Amino acid sequence: MSSIKPQTSIPAPSTSLATVIAAALVVAGCAAPEQSGDSGGEADAATDAPAATATSAAPTDASALAALLADGQAVFGTFSGPTTREQGALMGQNRELDFVFYSLESGPFDITTTELYMAGVAEGSGAEAPHPMILRVPPIRNGEDAARANVATALDAGVAAIVFPHVESSADAAVAVSAMGAELWPDNPSGSLLSILIIEDRSGVGRADEIVATPGVSVVFAGPGDLRRSYEGDMEAVEAAIQTVLAACQAHGVPCGITAGVDDIAERIGQGFRVFIVNDAAAVSAGRAAAGR
Repeated sequence: MSSIKPQTSIPAPSTSLATVIAAALVVAGCAAPEQSGDSGGEADAATDAPAATATSAAPTDASALAALLADGQAVFGTFSGPTTREQGALMGQNRELDFVFYSLESGPFDITTTELYMAGVAEGSGAEAPHPMILRVPPIRNGEDAARANVATALDAGVAAIVFPHVESSADAAVAVSAMGAELWPDNPSGSLLSILIIEDRSGVGRADEIVATPGVSVVFAGPGDLRRSYEGDMEAVEAAIQTVLAACQAHGVPCGITAGVDDIAERIGQGFRVFIVNDAAAVSAGRAAAGR
């Protein structure tokens, strides 16, 4: 299971939208995600998804996300929360976000519910461009053909980035890159799609340099949760592994990502991390302030 996981709750943004979002959560009856690597909660939400058909969402500002990375900026996104159209609308209302992270790593590859969520993001965004959606797919080690098919389905649905968990070698990285097509940034400097790899196993840490050096890789994450399991709870070893991934990214000029919270996001920015997935919207505000955005 991938180590990029939600925490136990999704606090409302610390911006002026807080009151609106808090009230909407009560009305919509949105449940907080569990601290778990699988998408069981997402699958349950999919079962309860409204029967409405996903309308055509406005194009997301995916190119803006690539442009921020090309400019050396730090970018900030949040976990999707409950996978409903109503929750997507709440995310669309938070204009501090650069993207939303959505996972189909395990359970049914339910792209229909993903599209409904994306339509909600578009509705919540109003006249603004909807936030780009980055979608985590099952690991490549589950089957290369299946991975390529999942990527094609997701890109057809309009996601802006594919997150590949448990990348363990340059061969895995090459599959991830080749599955993305001609619009992949930075392979295509004008491209708007991103390939995001997660290194979260000892084997991947040992090959971090060759993984990151793979031409066409957009972003590489260090995955603290599964690294903690891989190193049997040795937090010094986990942090050393995280820093190994970061050093490889810096050596090859690839943006490095990590999960973070209010208490450590400024420190991680100072270390050189540039892509952040958080659960507390206050961490987005803190991160943007620390990054000068």
